[in-house]
Amino acid sequence: MGDGRFVEICVNCPLEVCEVRDPKGMYARAKRGEIPKFTGVSAPYEPPESPEIEVRTDLMSVRECAQKVVEYLEKEKIVIS
Repeated sequence: MGDGRFVEICVNCPLEVCEVRDPKGMYARAKRGEIPKFTGVSAPYEPPESPEIEVRTDLMSVRECAQKVVEYLEKEKIVIS
């Protein structure tokens, strides 16, 4: 089974897509200044320098993203199916 190793996964999606998908309206509130230091709007977003896995949720389905993660974990023998 897993060895307790940390695996960094970058869930990547353009800000514009995040805004469209935002069911609670948090991005709109941040743009109006109601939420200070909101990542990507009023605070910088710092992407990971070298994640083991990156999934692009704007280009891939949820199933494809999950499959990519599972395949990596199996390949690295972190999980065994």
